[in-house]
Amino acid sequence: MDQFLNNLNLDASSIFLLTITICAFLIPVVVILPPVGLQKSDALVQTHSKAGVQDSKSNLKKQFSAEHAPEAGKPPKVQSLVIYPVKSCKGIELTRSKVFPSGLQFDRLFTFAQLKSPFPVAVDSTDEEKSKHKWEFITQRQFARLANVTVDLWLPDEMKLRKQSMKSNEAFVILRFPWKEDGWRGIFSVITAKLGRGRSAEPEVEILLPVDFPSDLEIKEKGYTFEDVKIWRETVNALNIEKELPDELRRYLGVSNRLGLFRVDPGQLREVYRCAPTKEEAGYQPVTGFQDAYPLHLMNLNSIQEFSNEVPKDDSLKELDVLRFRPNVILSGAQAYDEETWKQVRFKPGSSGLYSDAVFHVSCRTVRCKMPNVDPANGFRHPREPDKSLRAKRAIDEGAPLSGCLGMQLTPLFDASFGEDREGWIAVGMNIEVEERGPHMYIKQ
Repeated sequence: MDQFLNNLNLDASSIFLLTITICAFLIPVVVILPPVGLQKSDALVQTHSKAGVQDSKSNLKKQFSAEHAPEAGKPPKVQSLVIYPVKSCKGIELTRSKVFPSGLQFDRLFTFAQLKSPFPVAVDSTDEEKSKHKWEFITQRQFARLANVTVDLWLPDEMKLRKQSMKSNEAFVILRFPWKEDGWRGIFSVITAKLGRGRSAEPEVEILLPVDFPSDLEIKEKGYTFEDVKIWRETVNALNIEKELPDELRRYLGVSNRLGLFRVDPGQLREVYRCAPTKEEAGYQPVTGFQDAYPLHLMNLNSIQEFSNEVPKDDSLKELDVLRFRPNVILSGAQAYDEETWKQVRFKPGSSGLYSDAVFHVSCRTVRCKMPNVDPANGFRHPREPDKSLRAKRAIDEGAPLSGCLGMQLTPLFDASFGEDREGWIAVGMNIEVEERGPHMYIKQ
């Protein structure tokens, strides 16, 4: 290079001018055509649209406002809907959703799990028993960084498909998590992320997953396996698609064991008993996928606000975001804790734009674990709250005397005329009519 410059007979000022000229040429090129690699979502944009409400238009932007207080003569209404396609990861806020016996469409289709060895083992256990490993689901309770795994749901867009002269009914889920390699690769990934997605962007790894349950041929070709996975005290047989996971995800989450990703098998849903309506009462056997226990979870913003007033705050806990509690249906305009007296509710169209009602059995209170201690915005786990206050202030259910309760579990009810095609809709703006009230007592697994 030095010999080349010497042959050009350039002095220092000429070299400086040449450098400025080259930079002046390259900068617009980099701005217009940044040197960034394509992401999986870049291809889907051509044929699909991302589901969900943009953050700037969220119906929860003013969740701490007094505007959600009850008003005389006005019924409670649905303020927001949220689904969690991958259990314990970030949710997706919606304005409307289909309702199936198992819950909202696309909710808790996947769960992460770790392969654990039995511990402790009995002294007289056989070698086979000592070496036997079992899959157990994981949540933010153990691995708080799951809160930072973003989940995007991409649905086929008929208009886009027509422009591409294509047909498709296939939906996809994309998981994104922060990841930066060491050394120059990490520096390059930071630069390309900021050039491609803006100054605040950080490098990420994407995982593309089809939503539809794969065919037998696809399962065989991709090497997926059906295995038992433990969800709380239940064991369900589901499809392990761990082959789709990069090892970076296990390292990011801090999972030392083998990490799996399970897809719920629609033919092997978990049957729900305990506080749910019986098969005779509901007209079908209540079921659920990878939800904790019941198909849907309801929260009342006024209950959250009243409870929040009793929770000590500090620099890391300034407000109690309703999303800490992982609800599907979020209500506005109801008296604080009034939902704890409901036994059956009817969602009426109201201002939602829908034309049909939706009816739910209010099955039981939600007994809380320590997961709400994790901030859904950044994965920070508070050392005490709100778990400490929940146990002190909200241990109100005789069936769970040592645990705090907040929120209610729902089971969908369908008109008998639907036959086996049990399906409905709910949407933001629906009014809530309480059809039956009564006491609740939680029944443990």
